[in-house]
Amino acid sequence: MAESSSIEWTDATWNPVTGCTKITAGCENCYAHRFSERFRGVVGHPFENGFDLTLRPDRLDQPKRWKRARMIFVNSMSDLFHKDVPLSFVDQVFDTMEEADHHTYQVLTKRSSLMRDYLQRRYTKRFPPDHIWMGVSVEDRRGASRIEHLRASVSAVRFLSVEPLIGSVGKIDLSDIHWVIAGGESGPNARVMHIEWAREIRDACAEQEVPFFFKQWGGFRPKTGGRELDGREWNEWPMKASA
Repeated sequence: MAESSSIEWTDATWNPVTGCTKITAGCENCYAHRFSERFRGVVGHPFENGFDLTLRPDRLDQPKRWKRARMIFVNSMSDLFHKDVPLSFVDQVFDTMEEADHHTYQVLTKRSSLMRDYLQRRYTKRFPPDHIWMGVSVEDRRGASRIEHLRASVSAVRFLSVEPLIGSVGKIDLSDIHWVIAGGESGPNARVMHIEWAREIRDACAEQEVPFFFKQWGGFRPKTGGRELDGREWNEWPMKASA
C-alpha cells in the first residue's frame, strides 16, 4: 500500500493483487507492466515474478490499519476482475472495503462484464456502500461496451477512466455515470492524444452534466504536457452517489 500517490484523482494505492494480462489496445504500453518487469528475477523483490498475476493475501487487511481516511485506488498494478482471480479472493477484498469504511475506494477494471456480474451477485439483497466507487477504462470507441456494462452495474458511484485516450470515443451516453476522467498516455512509447478527442469527452460531460477531470496530456513523463485543456485545469468530482 502506498501511503501517497502521484495520481491526481486519488490519495493512495492498495494492491492486494499485482500483475495482469493485456487485453486491449489501451494495454499496449501499460505502465504497471513496464515497472514490474524491470524487477523480474530480482530475488526477494515484490516483483520478483515480474507482471505475472499474483495474489497477495498478506495485504488484504492494510486499509484497516490505515487510520486516516483516504481515497484509495484499488489494484493500480492489476485488475481485480481478471478471470484468474478467484471470486473468493475478490470477496475478501470487498469484505475489507466494507469493513474499513472510513476510506473511499476506487475500483477500476477493463473486465467490465465480470465486474457487472459480480456486483449483481454481491448486492442482490442490499444496496452497495456509498464509499466504494466502480469504474471502467475506455481508450477509444471500441470500448463502448464497457460503458454499457458499467451502467448496468450496481454501484453508488460509477466512473469512466478514458486513459490512455488513443482515439475518438465518439458520441457517448453518460446517463447513470457520475464522473469521467480523461488523459493521455505517458512513457517512452506514448501515443499522441489529439485535442479534439479530449474536447469531445469534455463537451459530452458538459452537455450531460457529468463532472469532468482532465488528468494529463502525457508524453515521455506523466507531467510532460501539463494538465490544462483550453487554458484551464478541469478538476471536477462527483458530488453525490446514487445506486
